[in-house]
Amino acid sequence: MFNRIIVVCTGNICRSPIGEGLLRQRLQGRDIEILSAGTGALVGFPADPLAVEVAADHGLDISAHRAQQATLPLLSSMDLVLTLDQGHSDWINARYPQLRGRVHKLLKWRENADVADPYRQPKEAFEQAWADIDAGVDDWLKKLG
Repeated sequence: MFNRIIVVCTGNICRSPIGEGLLRQRLQGRDIEILSAGTGALVGFPADPLAVEVAADHGLDISAHRAQQATLPLLSSMDLVLTLDQGHSDWINARYPQLRGRVHKLLKWRENADVADPYRQPKEAFEQAWADIDAGVDDWLKKLG
């Protein structure tokens, strides 16, 4: 059973806050803790304004988000670590090989694809990231039961 799930991207201000918010929204009422972090987090920063805007366009408020760094104590306390691209999986697995069985890509069931980083891109890139993350979250919800 997965009681603690973390979503990991690079800065923890674009993709992973969206993934965290979507999982939290869709698992509401279940006793599951959902967090997010970054491999190179902009610690303390809010979610990117375009990430906040695109999330709000879809009825999700991530405005209270603040970025945090992915650390061994944080990651090892999680049952499932969902990464947004292969670089994040590689970063975690290289530093913390003991976590290998817990680290999976969000788009595992979509040819193990990456969610492209929309950072410093136009709103359309954030909308594409939303669509990819939304699909990945739906896939994982089917597996989580």
